[in-house]
Amino acid sequence: MHSAGAHGVNRRAVVELLAAALAGIGSVVAWLNASRPVVNEPVLPGEPSTMSQIYYAPMLTLSLLLATLAGVLVVLGVARLRRAPAK
Repeated sequence: MHSAGAHGVNRRAVVELLAAALAGIGSVVAWLNASRPVVNEPVLPGEPSTMSQIYYAPMLTLSLLLATLAGVLVVLGVARLRRAPAK
């Protein structure tokens, strides 16, 4: 006999896992957009220019927050699936 609550638990776990995947994708996108290359002028005349990266702190923060959210949602979703009664 199936209880109506079991399907709700599984559905909620799946939604949590899908939200975790979206948060993970968002984290990667934010991370990739958090920096840009810049050319540094030479220190001494005749020396070559060098390249470095400039990081945008709000995008790095967003990336880390989304990664944290993804991790929490994965843990909640997996725990909910493991607690769900067997069919």
